[in-house]
Amino acid sequence: MRIQFLLLLTSAGASGDGPALKRTNKMPYMKKILLLMTFIAVISTTASAQDWSVSTNLFDYVCLGTINVEGSGAVGRHISVNASARVNPWTFHKGDPAKQMQNRQQTYAAGIRYWPWHIYSGWWFSGMAQYEEYNRGGIFSQATEEGDAFGLSAGAGYSLMIHENLNLDFGLAVWGGQKTYVTYACPACGRITDKGGKWFFMPNEIRVAVQYIF
Repeated sequence: MRIQFLLLLTSAGASGDGPALKRTNKMPYMKKILLLMTFIAVISTTASAQDWSVSTNLFDYVCLGTINVEGSGAVGRHISVNASARVNPWTFHKGDPAKQMQNRQQTYAAGIRYWPWHIYSGWWFSGMAQYEEYNRGGIFSQATEEGDAFGLSAGAGYSLMIHENLNLDFGLAVWGGQKTYVTYACPACGRITDKGGKWFFMPNEIRVAVQYIF
């Protein structure tokens, strides 16, 4: 089966509303190209795999409606290659400085999972390269940060079979790397309080996913 993906790493997805009308810091294009090449390599491998799966993380939908999908393909008894995308275009209470909140993003990741027991069964450990473009604010405080981030993610979890072709996939992941950012005083104002570039290390994903295996 041939699977073709068109990956668009643009700046439009995460910065549509609120103060972030003009991006002042851009992640070097070389990093985007590197992730795109990794993404293509993973998809090419997945297309020729004997067993493959598609899943969506239910927890991401709780995070202000983040749409997400992950595809994977088995390349052996213990290894799968994975590629994922998360997109959130939503703004809530738009224009109200006291209530506006957003978790806007477009996030792309590609990498591998190691399965000690057997592919798509039991414990797993993952490593991914990840790029994210984001605009978040008004959730835990009025401060709003917009930026680009590129780094590596590591995770672990457990896949529970509930049907011959259906799993519940649980996991946690962290990631670290480099980001460029602009911080605003609130989601609906343009007053800049900080900007620059720095290294980061933070939680990446809480995974409670439904996975269908073909």
